[in-house]
Amino acid sequence: MLKIGLTGGMGSGKTTVSQIFSVLDIPVLYADDVAKTVMIKDENLKQNIISLFGDEAYIENLLNRKYIADIVFKDQFKLEQLNAIVHPATIAAADKWMKEQTSPYVIKEAALMFESSASAHLDYVIGVYAPQHLRVQRVMHRDNATREDILARMNNQIDETIKMKLCDFVIVNDEQQAVLPQVLLLHEKLLKLAEKD
Repeated sequence: MLKIGLTGGMGSGKTTVSQIFSVLDIPVLYADDVAKTVMIKDENLKQNIISLFGDEAYIENLLNRKYIADIVFKDQFKLEQLNAIVHPATIAAADKWMKEQTSPYVIKEAALMFESSASAHLDYVIGVYAPQHLRVQRVMHRDNATREDILARMNNQIDETIKMKLCDFVIVNDEQQAVLPQVLLLHEKLLKLAEKD
């Protein structure tokens, strides 16, 4: 079974592309959801997060996401420290999930595919590309966030052009090209690659 990564910047359309793969009966794992789960259920990780951010990191056993986000998006070092403890736990949980699947290939969707070194555990990576102005508009609309906040968050990810060059396949979601035919073509290609594997 092939392990496929799916990545792209905020607002690029990763979720839309993931949903198409799901409709095609390809299992999709969302790394953000896995990270949220392990940060609550993994006691070791939880203690490390409390050591890093203090008792305010959790409210009634739930992660205080806003409190942590307010810190890490203003402090690069704290963000790196958080990623250093969360990414290995997330990667391990994703690997376990992938081994349980029986389809020709599986998809792991993650914004920080290369930043977290998760790509090293995968056979191929698909990038979803959209120009920055479109991504900013989409995230402003989706998250009801300011342009400045979005740009600050985007600055914590590697440059989109570099990210797409690191990918094995790229789906363009620029509102000029239809996404569905691109995904269907790629699906056929991945099925053929899975047969050879």
